Amino acid sequence: MPEEEVVIIFNQTKGAKMKQILLVTMAILGLSGCGVQSIPEAKNATEAATAEVTNQYKRREDLIPNLVNVVKGYAQHEEETLEGVIAARAKASQINLDPSKASPEQVKAYTEAQGGLSQALGRLMVVSEKYPDLKANEQFRDLQSQLEGTENRIAVARNRLIATINSFNNEVTVPPTSWTNALFYHYEKMKQWDVSPEEKSEVEKAPEVKF
Repeated sequence: MPEEEVVIIFNQTKGAKMKQILLVTMAILGLSGCGVQSIPEAKNATEAATAEVTNQYKRREDLIPNLVNVVKGYAQHEEETLEGVIAARAKASQINLDPSKASPEQVKAYTEAQGGLSQALGRLMVVSEKYPDLKANEQFRDLQSQLEGTENRIAVARNRLIATINSFNNEVTVPPTSWTNALFYHYEKMKQWDVSPEEKSEVEKAPEVKF
């Protein structure tokens, strides 16, 4: 076979292979392209949901000083319980969580601190049951109502966060969007926000504690 024909056949074969590679690449990008926008959107949603949870916890922290002062006026002998609430609030307030950079370890420390505060507030509410005048105090009732509303908002916000994390995890682990993640973003699966042991114990004792 003449050398010119060999070169032509080689070039044709090489061109066919390049065309196949190009078609396969385009097919992969076409299948995974839907994740180019949805993956960043899912990540933004998790950060927004995390911020909402932390905002509600912050709102609860802001209510505590007034609550402690009111209780102190009627239950001066409950110093240990009041100090426990103050200490738990201080610990929870010291942990600042950046939704876009939070590591699993930081989230764990944050939820444990908030769980400790939930426990301390639960003990404070149990103590208040022993003081009828305190329970009848208008300011105390108002603060108690605000705390109850905040606890409900925390639960709603946390459930929303769980849903957004689940959605994000599906985006980065389930094809075809996971292919886009592997090609462009390299995001890892997020750890879910579990209820801390402290908060779980408060949930189990819910009938005994009124928030």
